[in-house]
Formats: sequence, structure tokens, C-alpha cells
Amino acid sequence: MRAEYPPDIKKNIDELLGGASFPDKEFIRFGATFGDVYKMASWLRVALADSRHQRTAVCLAADSKAVMAAALLASLGGGATLLLPYAFSARALDKMHRETGFTTVISDLDREFPKGVEVICPQLTKTAEAPLNIHTSPRSELLKIFTGGSTGSPQIWLKTSGNIFSEGFYLAGRYEIAEHDCILATIPPYHIYGLLFSIVLPLISSASVVDKVPSFPGEITRAARDNKVTILASVPAHYRALRDKKISLRLAVSSAGMLDAKDNETFSRLNKTGIEEIYGSTETGGIATRNRFLGEKYFTPFTTIDWKIKNHRLAVRSPYISPDLPVDTKGFFTANDRVEAEETDKFSLQGRIDAVTKVGGKRVDLEEISTLIKGEPGVDDCVALALPEKGGREHRIGVLVQGNTVEPKMVKKSLANALEPYAMPRRIKVVDRIPINKNGKYDWRTIAQLLEI
Repeated sequence: MRAEYPPDIKKNIDELLGGASFPDKEFIRFGATFGDVYKMASWLRVALADSRHQRTAVCLAADSKAVMAAALLASLGGGATLLLPYAFSARALDKMHRETGFTTVISDLDREFPKGVEVICPQLTKTAEAPLNIHTSPRSELLKIFTGGSTGSPQIWLKTSGNIFSEGFYLAGRYEIAEHDCILATIPPYHIYGLLFSIVLPLISSASVVDKVPSFPGEITRAARDNKVTILASVPAHYRALRDKKISLRLAVSSAGMLDAKDNETFSRLNKTGIEEIYGSTETGGIATRNRFLGEKYFTPFTTIDWKIKNHRLAVRSPYISPDLPVDTKGFFTANDRVEAEETDKFSLQGRIDAVTKVGGKRVDLEEISTLIKGEPGVDDCVALALPEKGGREHRIGVLVQGNTVEPKMVKKSLANALEPYAMPRRIKVVDRIPINKNGKYDWRTIAQLLEI
């Protein structure tokens, strides 16, 4: 048993596919209109109608958010399932190709794609838009999001149209997002959080979106000012850089990691706008929020979420959960986050219990880091540990290596060729012997203390 989708979700999606509410309004700020997006969607729907495009998911590798929105509408209207890459590098696309076998790509720029892949370049047409097929079921496949994995273990999460758009309609209603809003996202739309705020929410609410994805403080503040942005969707690292910058907003949202309390306080006090922290993941969708500027110390689950605590772990039942996740007989998925119940309807995060942690909002597999190091000459044993940053789910990686002849500098040099920068251990310490407790198991408390020194 899984959570039911909202009873009106099919009607809402069918109305969305019926055409743009404001066809002459800008979808992209100072760019493509909603009418342009729907015409492009109609063109794509026809271009992808051939049965050969239905055999595997179609890779979406486009820079333009208008193209992404059009592809999403085409898929929603009965087109092929879309595959979202985690990066556009030749290496990332090759890895994704090996994992999925995709044969078709939607792209708006000349890129280096795997050999034999057909590239479809969307076109704006001046002719009237052709009707999109009517959406059939909220359970139909919409997206496969390729998270890549930080240490060579790709993860692909299926999201149905009901998963994505149920959450989109909920967020639009919760934050009263409408046609007068303009959204700026500092995370790309290939991340689930960026997809929701810069593609899905504009389609649902008729809000405009800034096409560029700025990351430096000056770029973000300039883009917000020049585009008269009302909503900023960003991540903790960017809010840290923006903590002393004044931006005129009505809503600031943060996700993909825990927001530092000082960064939150400084930004919120300066801008008189509290930051809405959204807790969730690609596979679960959004789960809960808090706004510490409003005095909310703990996370409050969305009203659409059922939750409970099971053996100190968070268990959720939600219409946003990927069908790929295992659920119990009552539809609950048990996450690897330790939580504690707070007040009557809230919880606090106490960290993760598995070997997969998050650094900068990205997955890092501790076991694979250990395996890589164990393959180095002179290494007898190795353990990788997620050392918590101050509060929340974010971590830094520490590694304890057993081996008399091992040099930390050489280990770092070797890892640099195999890991993404954010997955690199912040601390590597070599010891004669990794501490073991009386039961013959690793003494994790002592190991953590050694790495903290």
C-alpha cells in the first residue's frame, strides 16, 4: 500500500496540459513566453511519437529552462519518460549511457554525446500549438533522475507525474506562488529541488523564472535586482555567501542540506525575510519545513505527509515518494535519518545512520572511499567516517588509515583522481592500528575522537 495521490491531481494536470493560462506572458524573464513553451512542447510531442523513442528514457540535456519545461509537458502528455543527468560532461553522459542505454537526447546546444545517440533539437514554431495528449494516470512514469553518486555508484530514481506535480501544486498553494512572481534558482533544474522551483512551479503558477543559474554572490544579487525577483530558491553554501547581502524578496527557500544557524539569522535579519528550510531528498520528495526567523526551532512535516518514528528513524508515507523506494504494508518508507519527536507534531534531525552521507547536499558513499584507500600500497585497513558539522545532516569526511608506510598526501593525490572534489576527505590520519572494542568491532567513538584531534 502506498500513499494515494491527491484526488484532484489528474484534473489539475489535465488542465495544465490544456494550454497556457497566459500565453503572452514571459515564462523566461525577458525571454520565451508560455505560449512559446507550449508550442515547443507540441513540436516535441510529435517528434518523439516514433516508437523507437519509447523504448528507453529520453535524455534531457538542455540549458534552456524553456526547453526543459517543453520536454516536461511533452512527457506529461503521454510522451517518453525523461532521463535527467547529474552533469553534462562527456564522462557523466557516458556513465549514464552505460547505466540506462538511452538512444535519444533532447538538447539545445552542441555537446559531446555517446556515439550512436540521436540528438533532437527543439524548435520554436510560429504555427498554432497542437493539442497535447491528455494525461492518463498520475502513476505514469515521468522522470528518471540520475543522481550519479559521488564515488562511482550511480543512483536512478523514478518519479511519476503524480510524484512531481502533487508536490508542485502543494508548494504553489503553500507559498501562494502566482503569475506576478519571478523565481531565481541558484541550483540547476537537474536537481529535484531546482526542477520543482524553476520548471514545475512556473508551469503551475504562471510565475516567470530567470533562465541563468548564478552561483557567485554578486551574480545572484544582480540577477535578483535586474529581474525584480520575488522568490529565491538556493542552498546553504550560497546563503552563507549572501549573509551580508541585501536582496528584496518575499520568499527565500533553502534545501539540499542543513542551513547554518548564523547564516540564517544574519540573512533573515538583514532582509527581513525568514528562510524556509525544506527537508527531503530526490527519492522521497519534500517532507518538512522550518523557518527559524519565525521562531520555528524544529521541522514540521507537510500537511500531505504521514510520519512516525520507528527505532529512532524517520518513517514517512507520502504521494511524493519514488516507486523505487521500498515501503511496508502500510506504505511507510523508513529513512536513514535519526530523528527525535519534538513538541506535539514536529521532529529534530540527529544525523544519518548509514554509510551514505551528504556533503554540500550531495551523496558521498563512505564504504567506497574506504575501498579505494584499501587498494593503495601499504594500507592494511581503513575506515571513513562522517563527522557532523554543527547541527543537522551535513557532514565532513574523515578517514583513519592503518599502515606504517602510508603518507596522507599520497592518499589524497590518489583519491583526487577518483572522487569529485566535494567527496574528498577533509582529514586523513594514519595510525598503527585502528581502535577495536571488546567485541572485535571498530570502536567508532574512539575513531571519531582521533579524527577530531
